[in-house]
Amino acid sequence: MTTFILLLLMMAGLFLLLWGAVGFVQDKRFFTSAPQAIQDGVQPKPERFPGQHILGWCMIVLALGMMGGAVVYGAWDGIRNGFGFWQFFARFLILFWGQKVFDIAVFDWFLLCHSGFYPHYFPEIREVVGPHLFGYNWKSHLIEIISHLIVSALLSVICMRKSPLSGREESSVTAC
Repeated sequence: MTTFILLLLMMAGLFLLLWGAVGFVQDKRFFTSAPQAIQDGVQPKPERFPGQHILGWCMIVLALGMMGGAVVYGAWDGIRNGFGFWQFFARFLILFWGQKVFDIAVFDWFLLCHSGFYPHYFPEIREVVGPHLFGYNWKSHLIEIISHLIVSALLSVICMRKSPLSGREESSVTAC
């Protein structure tokens, strides 16, 4: 149950990150992973209200803290509860892959292809966005999915080394 609550926290953080970047900071540099037509169409925007960019950066920092905090809490909770390697590995994969599914389903399929989210903040790209863009970044998604296996394994090893049940102590606990 804890893992799924942490996953929801990471999803909320990812959405807050996107909203802060697209809706408030509105810096073209945040569009480097977008399709080229969107990168070319996005124009600089003045602040709609005083402090808009500062609010956006605060949202981004909070979002990064939420996502990083979910991973750190997940590790700490696993150490505290005596997780083994595979339990840590499964938890981290659920967090990372769950967030990736959220990214693909919500950001790419819904927000980019089927809603007016991006054109709401950047009307000049209204004619560019649409269902034809879904899957434009499949290679980067695949690379991330594969890298999540490696990162999850590394985090699991690190957590196992921090666990009070690692090494000699683990054999005495399992013998009980």
